[in-house]
Amino acid sequence: MLKNIPAILSPELLKTLCEMGHSDRIIIADGNFPAESMGKNCKVIRADGHGVPELLDAILQLFPLDTYVDKPVNLMQVMPGDTAKTPIWDEYKKIVKNYDERGDSAIGQIERFEFYEQAKTAYAIIATGEKAVYANIMLQKGVV
Repeated sequence: MLKNIPAILSPELLKTLCEMGHSDRIIIADGNFPAESMGKNCKVIRADGHGVPELLDAILQLFPLDTYVDKPVNLMQVMPGDTAKTPIWDEYKKIVKNYDERGDSAIGQIERFEFYEQAKTAYAIIATGEKAVYANIMLQKGVV
């Protein structure tokens, strides 16, 4: 057992976060994200039964966001014409603001298919049970 480590972070996820270097990216994916097919060349970590917001909060307690890029946090942009609502993004903004002084300005959006392409080059993908749509979030690691 370790002290001050959020219980939601599995040993496998902790190891992965520690292994990552500056500018490596990790995706916390919703339950609809094709994690296994996108993650053929990276680590896929299962976090079934957990949602993205609680994992995001736990990870950002330990994970420095990249200060050398404008948008170290990126969301999958809603497709034009899609009427899906994204209230979960408001939760993300609050969480990011707690850990990065840039707040909302640290968060960008990537077009859906470009997000998939970038996911293929991520260091890791965390597959969650999140039911919200467009709840995928990409984090780029900075330095301590």
